[in-house]
Amino acid sequence: MTGMNDSSQTGRRLAGPSGIQELMDDLGGALALHPEMRMLGGGQPAAIQCVQEIWRSRIAEMLADESTLDRALLNYDPPGGNPLFREAMAAFLRRECGWEVSLDNIAVLPGGQTAFFLLFNLLAGETEGGKKRVIFPLMPEYIGYANQGLSADMLSGREPLIEMRGAHEFKYRVDFDRLRVTSDTAALCVSCPANPSGNVLTDEEFDRLYEIALCHDIPLMLDNAYGHPFPGVIHTDFRPVWRPGMIFSISLSKLGLPGLRTSVVVADAPVVHALRNMNAIVSLANGNLGQAMLMPFLADDRLIRLGREVIRPFYQKRSEFTRQVLADSLGDSVPWAVHSLEGAFFLWLWLKDSPVPSGELYQRLKARKVLVVPGHYFAFGMDGEWRHPQECLRITCSQPEAVVREGIEILADEVRRMWR
Repeated sequence: MTGMNDSSQTGRRLAGPSGIQELMDDLGGALALHPEMRMLGGGQPAAIQCVQEIWRSRIAEMLADESTLDRALLNYDPPGGNPLFREAMAAFLRRECGWEVSLDNIAVLPGGQTAFFLLFNLLAGETEGGKKRVIFPLMPEYIGYANQGLSADMLSGREPLIEMRGAHEFKYRVDFDRLRVTSDTAALCVSCPANPSGNVLTDEEFDRLYEIALCHDIPLMLDNAYGHPFPGVIHTDFRPVWRPGMIFSISLSKLGLPGLRTSVVVADAPVVHALRNMNAIVSLANGNLGQAMLMPFLADDRLIRLGREVIRPFYQKRSEFTRQVLADSLGDSVPWAVHSLEGAFFLWLWLKDSPVPSGELYQRLKARKVLVVPGHYFAFGMDGEWRHPQECLRITCSQPEAVVREGIEILADEVRRMWR
């Protein structure tokens, strides 16, 4: 093979440009070349001092216990995860969440991104019964999903209803009239809290999605990277319950451990078995450090309390601070609104009828040493053109307050210039 012209369709799909690749390259390159850049675009967790101290202390414990460290460093775990960790996770979920699960319902995978790549391609694509698709009933959705299908048109998004809550606040709701489940639907998938908007499903929406999935004998997939049971960055009282037929993904990343690339999938035993086999092919085994670090914390309620008492209040306070800076900076000079602050690490800014698309605004802000994420990346698999994401930006509030304030004030100045 002499070049990419000889690559397969699958190879071109994976090796070609994608929103998540462009975003990660741009963010990493910009920070490396311009340390003064105000990083309001990434999804990494904040450096919360007491959380970092917990993980440093756990590493110190492992260093002091040679047998624990040696097992983590010298052994291959089974591709579905360490059985002791899986049993501990199942016991944690039964005790703390009331989920009726066992070891057979738990799969450990090298990060949520990998988990959903395997899940989408396990459930959808070319099948004996024809092409199957995963439906995302509440766009905009996570940028990292967009290019994960190994065949064309595997992923299909649906526009939401937009509920205004005053001049400068709105909320997305599932438009059940648009949610047509047909014979080619393989699964429904929602992130909750949503990335990028922070939207949290209502109990009614969750129950209705589950009933629709159950009626059509397809899985309801819930990405809990920011939510229940940990880190629990949900500012409403929504607490989803896993039931047979569902697939839940839980991540260690937003606990302050993104570098360990460890996620947990909770699903029916046949799905867990399939994921184990797939992971053996693509990864051989999982990394052991994430499981080893978390294991003692599954024996009690420390993870639940860490989310409830430390992580969630931190992000709630920081998101309210960011919204206030935005309100002070923009005032009523331009038409703007943010999604209701219901969870996760972001503000989702809507510049109504913006004269400049989000991609161009992103470039203008980058030139002024402010990084955000343009909204068009988060709308994929749509049947027609949807202007709304072109008017939106994702802004992280996980950076220090001084960085957030400087970045927002520059953003507001650039936005006002757009309307002049």
